[in-house]
Amino acid sequence: MKPLKPIPDWEDHEKPSLPGGASMPWHPPHRRAAYAAVAVLVALTGGLGNALISANLPLITGQMGLQTAEGNWLVAAYLMVNVSANLLVFKFRQEYGLLLFAEIGLGVYAALAVLHLFVGNLTTTLLVRAGSGFAGAACTTLGVLYMLQAAPRKYVGQMLVVGMSLSMLATPVAWLLSPGLLDRGEWQNLYLFEAGLALCSFAAVVLLKLPPGIQIKSFERTDFLTFALLAPALALLVIVLNQGFVRWWFDTPWLGWLLALAVVLLTTGLCIEQQRRNPLLQVHWLLGATMVRFIIGAFLIRFLTNEQNYGMVSMMRALGMGPDQMAPLFGVILCGVLVGIAVSALTFGPKALIPQLAASIILLGTAAFLDQHRTSLDRPMNFAISQFLAAVGSGMFMGPLMLIGIQRALARGLDHIVSFVVILSLTQNFASLTGSALLGSYQLHREHVYSTELVNNLNAADPQVAQRLQQQQQSYARLITDPVQLKAQASAALAASAKREANVRAFNDVFALSGWIAIGFLSWLLIEVLVRDRRIRQVIRPDKAATPSR
Repeated sequence: MKPLKPIPDWEDHEKPSLPGGASMPWHPPHRRAAYAAVAVLVALTGGLGNALISANLPLITGQMGLQTAEGNWLVAAYLMVNVSANLLVFKFRQEYGLLLFAEIGLGVYAALAVLHLFVGNLTTTLLVRAGSGFAGAACTTLGVLYMLQAAPRKYVGQMLVVGMSLSMLATPVAWLLSPGLLDRGEWQNLYLFEAGLALCSFAAVVLLKLPPGIQIKSFERTDFLTFALLAPALALLVIVLNQGFVRWWFDTPWLGWLLALAVVLLTTGLCIEQQRRNPLLQVHWLLGATMVRFIIGAFLIRFLTNEQNYGMVSMMRALGMGPDQMAPLFGVILCGVLVGIAVSALTFGPKALIPQLAASIILLGTAAFLDQHRTSLDRPMNFAISQFLAAVGSGMFMGPLMLIGIQRALARGLDHIVSFVVILSLTQNFASLTGSALLGSYQLHREHVYSTELVNNLNAADPQVAQRLQQQQQSYARLITDPVQLKAQASAALAASAKREANVRAFNDVFALSGWIAIGFLSWLLIEVLVRDRRIRQVIRPDKAATPSR
């Protein structure tokens, strides 16, 4: 397509790979280091605000006087905007440059965060979260483009892996920062830090600009019609997944209506895209067998990370652990993610794609099986080995996943890159949401089953139960003198202990389920390799492999 601006006289090694990307001129070492620092800053800015809210959600919900379902809207507001904004980020930077989008996103985000410090109600809180999602859509890509400038072009693959994986550092960093930010129990410090981070990133991208790229006419009028249909559809799906577990799926009729409306909007938008000459999304390609397998694989491997993001964290919260107690464990997790990113970058290459993915699945599955026999006596650092393995696996998979998708998109043409970028973002966001929703529902179901079993076995005539009730009564004897109230309080305390043990057993079932999903996923991956790799087929069945296919 015809460029909108004159193209500089670049040498071959300086030309941008795609319209909307930055050129790759020579930089002195100090400037490359500055580009790397800005890459880390903006990538963390895109996800750290939401990670801080997620890590401290029980505290924020309590201090703002919100119900659990209302508090979950803080997470939903970020994702509702983030998944929608990703539909237009790629085309926007092709036509206007990513820097303008980043300046708009970071500027709005910083302004809303500062405004919230003065107002501080639920409405401004939701606006800040929405602004964070809008900025995060640009910051992830911006972090990749800045990281590409941090090394010569021959290392572009390694820098691409590092840049794409930087956003995974947000969650462990948030847990490490939370105790210091909430030292006096003031949740406003989170927003003060968030506003400062957004302002620093805004200043950094303005002062250290990316090298110019090629800008082309990218948008069409129908793109905005598609966006008007798909954006609310995706936002409604986020609401259903976010609120379904908390309000329970079958007890809230309006969730069903939202889901039905999302399906109608999504179907209408995809039908329009399928009929367009230059679609925003290549629907026919995305629904092909090859891409469906890629989408399922990308979804599943992100789903497996919920063993850590949901399972371990929720179990520790159920046992009364907060950011202060969890910080050392997340220091271990941060080291694991860094190791995973380093391994993925250092072994980067076409031959390493399947081994890296297989290793990531094995590590995530191993971590899940190591955690399937936890007890109520376990504390965060008892998870150190398993969660380090899970963190290494989480840091490894994004590189090969991205390279496989880019290869398949480029094989069909540059116009397929937009579809790949959008679908990769959607699989990662919705896999995280779906994982939390489904594993949470499964955990709650198993907790009810175990609670029923344990309560039915609490017979006061049983000597062990009687002894436990007597111990509970002795512990409350100094506070309660009424024998009836004392007995009732002891019974309630014993029931609470039974519920805690039921929760732990249910989380063990969640860990086991994650492990078996990893085994199934790994088996499927290996079967795919055996069936589709011609070299392996030739080793296994040389006669049939040598026969030419018709």
